[in-house]
Amino acid sequence: MREWPHEKEQCMKTFAFERWCDRLQLPTVTRDFLLRLRSSPPVRRVQGRLLNVCGTYASRKMGVSIQFESHTVELWAIYTMEYDREVLEFFDQPYQLELHYQGPSGRPTKALHTPDFLVLRKDGASFEEWKPEEKLLELMVTHPGRYQRDERGKWRCPPGEAAAESLGLSYRVRSSEELHPGYIRNLIFLEEYFFDCVVPNGALAHILEAVEATPGITLSALREQDEHLRVDHVYAHLLAQGSAASPPLPGSANCRSTCPFAKQPKERPVWIRRWRKPHPLS
Repeated sequence: MREWPHEKEQCMKTFAFERWCDRLQLPTVTRDFLLRLRSSPPVRRVQGRLLNVCGTYASRKMGVSIQFESHTVELWAIYTMEYDREVLEFFDQPYQLELHYQGPSGRPTKALHTPDFLVLRKDGASFEEWKPEEKLLELMVTHPGRYQRDERGKWRCPPGEAAAESLGLSYRVRSSEELHPGYIRNLIFLEEYFFDCVVPNGALAHILEAVEATPGITLSALREQDEHLRVDHVYAHLLAQGSAASPPLPGSANCRSTCPFAKQPKERPVWIRRWRKPHPLS
């Protein structure tokens, strides 16, 4: 069993998991399989390699430390899943799949493979394997039976898809090209404001009124209007909790632009942005 260091505030409880399974019409065998994986420890411990840094990330969403084998690709993927409202749960090194495909020699090959993550999203569950784009381009040539790119430019692993399908799940190959450095820097910079930061009602009312009156107002101009206003209040409520952004965070349903907050924060413009109503399981 996984050891949870504190109560899992953000994970799905039993009734929520059952509702999620019902909504997706998952067969009983798939439900039982997911229940087993959700309560099991990782099947392997990650190891550092040359030019790679491994470690763990203390996930507040999951209430447990999540392993990563790369401090850029996998760790950055963890950051995106941690704050992605479409992601309900995610688990590291979840299960060992048996892959069957044509090897480089042309002969049938069998390989045991542990995907980086099992990810439960609002619209489904999948095993996910993250790799640098340059590595995928290399593997497409050296192992064409395992890594391929379809006509839409999407990376695929047919043997992984077949193994996951036999369990009632999907399999996704994810590329570092999907991870924008500016977006990740924004998440890292704002992370402490996502939790346990209370904004006084007076400060909140002033911020919203000023931003609505002058869209794009800078933080320095905002503070000039109220010398007691703390920049932390802007970050905590407007940025991290989704009432506004400076500028809107990429990857959301509303915007794809990026701009690191850590650079010249006093001159960072602020806009109002309204989020869609969260899903009841999120």
